[in-house]
Amino acid sequence: MRIGVVFPQTEIGPDPGVIRDFARGVEALSFDHLVAYDHVLGADPSHWQLRPGAYTHETMFHEPLVLFGYLAGITQRLEFATGILILPQRQTALVAKQAAEVDVLSAGRLRLGVGVGWNEAEYAGLGEDFHARGRRIEEQIALLRALWSAPVVNFEGTYDRLVGAGINPLPPRRSIPIWLGGTVDVVMERVGRIADGWFPQERDPSRLAESIERVRSVARAAGRDPGGIGFQASIQAVSANAVERARQFEAAGATHLSVNTMGSGFRSPEQHLDALRRFIEAMPR
Repeated sequence: MRIGVVFPQTEIGPDPGVIRDFARGVEALSFDHLVAYDHVLGADPSHWQLRPGAYTHETMFHEPLVLFGYLAGITQRLEFATGILILPQRQTALVAKQAAEVDVLSAGRLRLGVGVGWNEAEYAGLGEDFHARGRRIEEQIALLRALWSAPVVNFEGTYDRLVGAGINPLPPRRSIPIWLGGTVDVVMERVGRIADGWFPQERDPSRLAESIERVRSVARAAGRDPGGIGFQASIQAVSANAVERARQFEAAGATHLSVNTMGSGFRSPEQHLDALRRFIEAMPR
């Protein structure tokens, strides 16, 4: 199981030197990847009805692909993963270009997690249809893969149309792994059919095992190798049984694990790194 870290988006602040030192610290601790969440716009709850505990306009979010472009030049082996990028609120060809650039600058270290999101304010501000997001994402994934694999693409879809055009440079592997986020049935079915991996957001290891088997069953029915699909769990670093839960998720079938320190009451990046150090020392690999 590959173990990584959740970038503490909401707490790390805007200082680029602090961000640099945090990423290098994570790499020095031998973690495998860094996951960044995504929100372009934060909604003001006085104007939008938000679910309890939702992020708002007061919550800091670094743009993940720009962030990864910066970190690509100051790290050596750390994989970067969006967990997740809200794909249907963006122009597909632009995401293909940006992701390919990050993959080029990092020498093939990008894993693109995508999902449909929940924040209607973002869709409105970015000029995309919030209610079509589920239908659109599969078409977008097909176009992303086409743009990453060929210098010239012709594509005719419901939401995107491309005639005789392509991106340059292409990603080193001519492909970037696409993982999906979400927990509803339609997402699990979609993962089994078309995704390279899944962020299930499952808190119970026993339930994760059941969900993984459902995804693998769909993959087999679609003629895919279920062993090629990754599954990423997440735990809080400071919980009393963090290592035990990590082992339980591994036994349940998780191929990846992200360790999260946000919301733990830390007031400095050094405290985040100290918690991560204690976790990784308690869980030797």
